[in-house]
Amino acid sequence: MLKDKEAKPMNIEDEEQKMTEHITSEQKSSEEVPETTEHIDEIEALKIENENLKKELNEYKDRLLRKAAEFENYRKRLEADLSNALKYANEKLLLEILPIVDDLERSIASGKEKSDFDSFYQGIKMIYTKLMKVLEAHGVKPFESVGKPFDVYYHEALLRIPRDDVPPDTVIDEVERGYMYYDKVLRHAKVIVSSPVESSKETGKTEESDQKIERGNEFNFGDDHRQE
Repeated sequence: MLKDKEAKPMNIEDEEQKMTEHITSEQKSSEEVPETTEHIDEIEALKIENENLKKELNEYKDRLLRKAAEFENYRKRLEADLSNALKYANEKLLLEILPIVDDLERSIASGKEKSDFDSFYQGIKMIYTKLMKVLEAHGVKPFESVGKPFDVYYHEALLRIPRDDVPPDTVIDEVERGYMYYDKVLRHAKVIVSSPVESSKETGKTEESDQKIERGNEFNFGDDHRQE
């Protein structure tokens, strides 16, 4: 009996200890559950955000591809329009020249039937005037050369002739007329230029050489010296 009485208090302490441990474990488990649930919710939110970002990225990729396709189509259309514009750039000018061709054809046909040279000449002169007006309307004009100082920008020398009535290097004749296209030289005038008259002793030696055609040797008339 004594032994039983002494053992009983020990059992009560054990029970109390067990109860304390049980309560502590329950508290711990109750504290861990909210943390685990909150972590799961955070993961789910990140997954949802990730999916939304993927969808947004795919939308931007799709837009980019569409814009790239639209730009490529625009580039092709622009190149085609530019090509056609360059191809048919002279359409208006040609339409204005065709009536002049018609006049020439009529003049030629009339010249075959009639031997009136004066009428034929006047007809050709009218056609020439009409053509020059068309060219002028498009910025093409002839420029005067005779009597002016030789200038490589405008002229191409074909021949040098000694002259004492004009200063040296003066254009004394025009073989082929020069033309301007707005402010640019469209075609250089082919001209004959004066040279100094040498003494009688040297005239015989140099007369033949002065009569020869010179194409840019002494005057540097080469294409490299022209300013287009």
